[in-house]
Amino acid sequence: MWYVYILECKDGSLYTGVTKDLERRFKEHQKGTAHYTSYNSPKSVVYTELFLTKSEALKRESQLKGWTRRMKLALIAGDYQRLKQRGFSGADRRDVGSSGDR
Repeated sequence: MWYVYILECKDGSLYTGVTKDLERRFKEHQKGTAHYTSYNSPKSVVYTELFLTKSEALKRESQLKGWTRRMKLALIAGDYQRLKQRGFSGADRRDVGSSGDR
């Protein structure tokens, strides 16, 4: 299984990534071994989605990286009405957790 995840960094920025092992990857981000989070320390995992294949996860990661911050925050908050207003259908939602699943 593959995870697409969104981290909230201590400076308030959001980072989107993909991994097979969410716990290990978050620890790597905390240690500063990933480029972006080496200078923007991660605070927490605020959103996750689970995929069967790496290909599916990478496609979703790419899609989310193209979203505005406002859209990512709506996704994190579960504000699917806002996403729908912006042209994203319920089919785009594949979450298996949110801020409660770390």
